[in-house]
Amino acid sequence: MSSELQGTCPAWCLFGILTLLLCPSGLCDCQMPPPIAHGFYKDMSSLLSFTTVIHYGCDEGYVLDGKAKITCSYSRWSSPAPQCKAQCLKPEIENGKLSVDENQYVEHENIAIPNHYIESENVTVQCDPGYAVVGPQTITCTENGTWYPEVPKCEWDMPNGCESVFTGRKLIQCLPFPEDVKMVLEVYKLSLEIKQLEQK
Repeated sequence: MSSELQGTCPAWCLFGILTLLLCPSGLCDCQMPPPIAHGFYKDMSSLLSFTTVIHYGCDEGYVLDGKAKITCSYSRWSSPAPQCKAQCLKPEIENGKLSVDENQYVEHENIAIPNHYIESENVTVQCDPGYAVVGPQTITCTENGTWYPEVPKCEWDMPNGCESVFTGRKLIQCLPFPEDVKMVLEVYKLSLEIKQLEQK
């Protein structure tokens, strides 16, 4: 290069010309990174790189669903922007369980968070034998981190014909716990003793 050209075009000028040659306008420029609800992004691009690198993160209480890092080259993003979804704590069901994995994990910043579910995820409640679901059986994790509809309960479902059973083998079938059977037998024994005293 002639000394004349060097004098009129310093190093930064040469770098600009090189940039235009390697990455002409319209080929490497992307629109602004897509914003996401309940989240944020940071530009992690290198100064000398012709690729835009964006890293996404979520606000507290939300987890990232999708790729945390997207890049722009030739006017296109490598993938759609991720979403920040709310997380719901696993509902505790007495005398029942959930139809999905009880040790559900969600990923947040490469850290596994146990006993959590993410927004839009459905779970189904299954009651233990002898118990019935009171309320909706299927519930959904909502965008505000709560379950909808309200978490149901599992209540003892007395089989037909058990209302007036006091003795016999049906006691085992009609009562949920062995200690309940013992208590009923003791009450029944006491009622017989009272009846005998009344007859005297």
